[in-house]
Amino acid sequence: MKKLLILLFITSLVSCGASKTVRSKEKTIKGNWTLNNITYSKTGDYNVTLFNDATKECLEGSSWKFVPNNNSGIYTINNSSCESGDREFIFIIQEIDETSGYYDFLLKPKNNENNIGFRLELSNLSETNMTWKQNLMVNGTPFIINMNFTKQ
Repeated sequence: MKKLLILLFITSLVSCGASKTVRSKEKTIKGNWTLNNITYSKTGDYNVTLFNDATKECLEGSSWKFVPNNNSGIYTINNSSCESGDREFIFIIQEIDETSGYYDFLLKPKNNENNIGFRLELSNLSETNMTWKQNLMVNGTPFIINMNFTKQ
């Protein structure tokens, strides 16, 4: 009986942790990245504020640092015509379907009054490149924002 209880306890501890695949993604994302460009799924001129913080023009060229051991990070807006400076955030990678390679990425700015987080799709992650997709509805039709990063 005692061995069974110990086995159940160990099994519950292992099952609560992140999967090996998620841990692998966290290891890959660790470090410094540059948000090179932001594109939209539809052509046009859009006035979009990302993460309730800055426009596309302000975020392009920003520097991002990810620290997976405590799920935190910081991004810095470098554009002199924007409100520059550091912004801290918390992030979580959640595996949705290992077969399809689909991952949810939750980004939550630390200094936001409304305690709002942003759910993104981590659609590509390699040692040198990363792509996030944010799926929205605009006037009843799907609209996707793509954010493309390169590792420094």
